[in-house]
Amino acid sequence: MMKHFLVEITYNVPIAELGEAVAEHRAFLQIGYDRGWLLCSGPQSPRLGGVVIARAPTLLDLQRLFAEDVYTRRSLAQYRYLEFEPVKWQPFLREWVEGNQ
Repeated sequence: MMKHFLVEITYNVPIAELGEAVAEHRAFLQIGYDRGWLLCSGPQSPRLGGVVIARAPTLLDLQRLFAEDVYTRRSLAQYRYLEFEPVKWQPFLREWVEGNQ
């Protein structure tokens, strides 16, 4: 059974210093989408970081994925992982929430 997470990304540098890393980060996220681990992602308002709704077999698996992110590799951001158990969702999300793959 997959575990569900809200991933909070907080920038360690001003947004202006991220430069091309933003595009690299967004390209990197596709790995998680391709695995079926990410539901949605985007910047916070104001742009102090980002948020990702994710699932993974374990917290360690998700942390290993994000360890490869340009934001982690260049110490541009830090991640906070909040595990939660979905108990209600829109019907169109049933397969994603209940799915094991």
